[in-house]
Amino acid sequence: MNKREFIKKSVAGALGIMLVPSFLKGANSNAKLRTAHIGVGNMGMEDLKAVASHSAVDVVALCDVDAKNLSVAHKMHPGARIFSDYRTMLKEMGNEIDAVIVSTPDHTHAPASLMAMNMNKPVYCQKPLTHYVSESREMKKLAAEKGLVTQMGIQVHSFYDYKLATLLIQSGIIGKVHTVHAWSPKNWGYDGPLPEGEDPVPEQLDWNLWLGTSKKRPYKKGMYHPGNWRKLMDYGCGTLGDMGVHIFDTPYNALELDVPRTITTQCRPTNGFGFPEHNIVTYEFPATPYTAKSLKWIWYDGKGAPKMSEDLMLPGMEAKKDTKAQKDANAEHKVSLDAGIAAENELPEQGAMFVGEKGRLLLPHFMQLPRKISNGKYVDISKEIAKVSKEHNLGEPIRNYNLEGPKHYHQFVDACLGKGTTTAPFDYAARLTETILLGTIAGRFPGETLHWDAEAGKFKEEKANKYLSGDYREF
Repeated sequence: MNKREFIKKSVAGALGIMLVPSFLKGANSNAKLRTAHIGVGNMGMEDLKAVASHSAVDVVALCDVDAKNLSVAHKMHPGARIFSDYRTMLKEMGNEIDAVIVSTPDHTHAPASLMAMNMNKPVYCQKPLTHYVSESREMKKLAAEKGLVTQMGIQVHSFYDYKLATLLIQSGIIGKVHTVHAWSPKNWGYDGPLPEGEDPVPEQLDWNLWLGTSKKRPYKKGMYHPGNWRKLMDYGCGTLGDMGVHIFDTPYNALELDVPRTITTQCRPTNGFGFPEHNIVTYEFPATPYTAKSLKWIWYDGKGAPKMSEDLMLPGMEAKKDTKAQKDANAEHKVSLDAGIAAENELPEQGAMFVGEKGRLLLPHFMQLPRKISNGKYVDISKEIAKVSKEHNLGEPIRNYNLEGPKHYHQFVDACLGKGTTTAPFDYAARLTETILLGTIAGRFPGETLHWDAEAGKFKEEKANKYLSGDYREF
């Protein structure tokens, strides 16, 4: 069954009992937003806590395929109705739900979101937005057609340091940017053998519902649920889809990029089951007002990432014995924040480096100020930071994730209540996710350069096009 048939069939039943949308943009500002949460374990629990922390939210429905997750969430919100199947929840509670939060494994993001959106529900969906490129494009299109409030779950998009870096780049602090390096040493890949046999399904888990629209597969303990699905092609999007979305977000947003023209991945040959444990993905993007004539973007993941190059060398990295003058200059702008921050001559564990015509800007991930490097030395940019902070009312940086974290969620809630707009709507999120997913597809053809036709929505290399979408299993 293709996804269009699946969604049409699912929504038809729901619309049979739902006469009108229960909530529309621009409603009474004193209204409560009644939320339904699909997936309440792990990240879903964090999403639930953050959304529910908004004073105008009333959690009315909880859904999870794992009864243990559901039980924990239900104790927090005993007044909410509970379900194991999101389709049943949406059909039975259509008129009692105002907005839907989707926090499932990646392969269920689009099926659940599209069903809710077809019922005119605003949707907050975790990152990456979808599992397939075709789904991202469909969600973007549907959100626009229906005028829905939407937001993708990239919380750091609303953090001070990332907003600051965006404004600094757009102010021209390093001139036109020609290269971006981004990296994470995390390993959401699997180079091991394909699993054999099957194990008993845990009593609390509905395995059929966990598989959802993906193909039927026997359960193997520790291989899929609850955490390792990100490593596997049928369910997740690898390290690129997990951490890449976060770390790509600021450079992608700051440079106002669209989707790339070419993608090349260096990795092991595909095994058709798990993502490679080490990847170097090189994108080439068309020009924007903030880039050179074209932009080269290199992503590194896996243990030991990134691969060192001249672009990534920091002041003092080669010569540990700095002169007193350079030490004083470094100390002048050194920012002491949380314990565990990398030293000035060490790359942060995760982050991005903008390379421009007037220097480089290092953006650690996360909760650290960006740093400018020019002519092999750090440059004091405190005046530039103060200027853009004042012009854009950024306030002071917050170094407490518990305080910063809910902002992105509350922005969605407020937008649903007609108070402002979201900054990572599906129009933006779909393009960012498409870029990420093109990189995972290129990993199936290591060393080959794939050419992407954004207007047609397909590769020049026909063999790669079959991975842009997938068949939906009827479950």
